[in-house]
Amino acid sequence: MSVTVRVPAKVNVQLAVGAARPDGFHDLANVFLAVGLYDEITVTPADEFRVTCEGPDADQVPLDRTNLAARAAIALAERYGRSPGVHLHIAKDIPVAGGMAGGSADGAGALVACDALWETGASREELLGICAELGSDVPFSLVGGAALGIGRGEQLTPLEVGGTFHWVFAMAGRGLSTPAVFREFDRLGEDTDIPEPVASGELLAALAKGDPDALAAAVSNDLQPAALSLFPELAGTLAAGRAAGALTALVSGSGPTTAFLVRDPESAAVVAQALLASGTCRTVRTASGPAPGATIAGR
Repeated sequence: MSVTVRVPAKVNVQLAVGAARPDGFHDLANVFLAVGLYDEITVTPADEFRVTCEGPDADQVPLDRTNLAARAAIALAERYGRSPGVHLHIAKDIPVAGGMAGGSADGAGALVACDALWETGASREELLGICAELGSDVPFSLVGGAALGIGRGEQLTPLEVGGTFHWVFAMAGRGLSTPAVFREFDRLGEDTDIPEPVASGELLAALAKGDPDALAAAVSNDLQPAALSLFPELAGTLAAGRAAGALTALVSGSGPTTAFLVRDPESAAVVAQALLASGTCRTVRTASGPAPGATIAGR
């Protein structure tokens, strides 16, 4: 028997970042929107625990126990006092190291898959607790849809979304380390008074109405200056998307993927073609949201 779970990517339509805490983390007001780019995690009983991966940039995915999917499976096995004897296979379609929570998605997907395979009977709250231990973005990968994350981003409140939002994502030629982006955020803000992060009322209202123009006017990412400082070429990608007619453009999370909100699928095709022609990115993808969280796709 095997279990396959499909889990989505995310875009941060707002990422408000507070000052560094004593523990090194930052308080966030993180408005997540799941979008229809998916990884699939398949777990199969095996004599020895192992991880394999296929798909774009699969060679960049660690196959040892540092992989978030591996950590999720081991954490669940330890919780229920059993051996983590599975072959865990990741079919990647979410960009690797792209600021779209691909690793977090794999962690949530592996957790749901192993829970179903082993029939642990864990409650959703218990699974979310394990997710929060694994990483700040992992709980949202389990939940999907749209949500406000506070604390480190792991304390979630589901949000109403009144329509479908269409996106183009441009993948950069290299990755960008999330810890490095936060360190640069701290460096850039050394002599400034950083306010407490708060969700934008205008943005939440735009999501609830399903209004792409209002959402375009309200999106923000406090990590974008740090990402651009470390990866200045991203500014050219953002400019190319805006010039092609995107309603707005921003760095997705800690980057380096850039996200472009458009009005409809036809506009997405135009912006995607223009971005490719600009030579400012490696490849592009189109997707819409909200998308469901981790879902069993096959047994």
